[in-house]
Amino acid sequence: MKRVLTIAGSDSGGGAGIQADLKTFVANGVYGMTVVTALTAQNTTGTYGIHPIPIAFVRDQFNAVATDIGFDAVKTGMLANQWVIREVAGLLASCKPAHLVVDPVMVATSGSKLLEDDACSVLKSELLPLATLVTPNMPEASALLGREVVTNEDAKAAAYDLQKLIQSSGGSGAVLVKGGHAENPDASVDILYDGKEFQAFSAPRLNTRCTHGTGCTLASACAAWLARGESIPSAVEKAKQYVYEAMSNAEPLGKGQGPLNHGYLIKT
Repeated sequence: MKRVLTIAGSDSGGGAGIQADLKTFVANGVYGMTVVTALTAQNTTGTYGIHPIPIAFVRDQFNAVATDIGFDAVKTGMLANQWVIREVAGLLASCKPAHLVVDPVMVATSGSKLLEDDACSVLKSELLPLATLVTPNMPEASALLGREVVTNEDAKAAAYDLQKLIQSSGGSGAVLVKGGHAENPDASVDILYDGKEFQAFSAPRLNTRCTHGTGCTLASACAAWLARGESIPSAVEKAKQYVYEAMSNAEPLGKGQGPLNHGYLIKT
């Protein structure tokens, strides 16, 4: 069985973060492990508290997994601050995982801020160059580039510029700019650029409030399929289809942005 490690925050509501990652790993056929970077008091309506994990314990969790079980791919999510990013980047640079998916988590679906303001530059300079695939949504791409990204054409330009930014820092990873925030009533279009060519991945837009954790879920599914030997485009295609089905089969839990149904294939 392929092994995937998530380095991310905990969502007490279960819809995003390491909880969503582990559900996604099981559903996509890999063994999941965790390094918890922060605890959040969170539900479908917002984030009501963040408690970063001490750096030394982030390191201890990583080393415990790396020296025993190992991993075929790593996914990073909420890293909270520049100190955690630096530690995680150093650990990953030392072990060089075969695949690294970086979800540059900055803001939750509910609008709550999950990354400190001074951490963005460290994310760009130290973590993104290590990635196989980076998966920002439009607001995250805007923050990384310092300009608005609101249309599909904006997303295409952002994917190109972010990939060139990664190249300029010594990396070669592909960039997938997710289009869920675009004002397109018919479809959600994600744009992938690998340094050579663009590919678009489209799915019908769903009329649902069950969108909490979509970014975590997509990135984790990509990591799972990369670990299983798929190419980047194939992993993205399979991950997007999984997210679409998990949204389509979701129950409207909670009072706000509800979670996906990660286990929709399980029949009860």
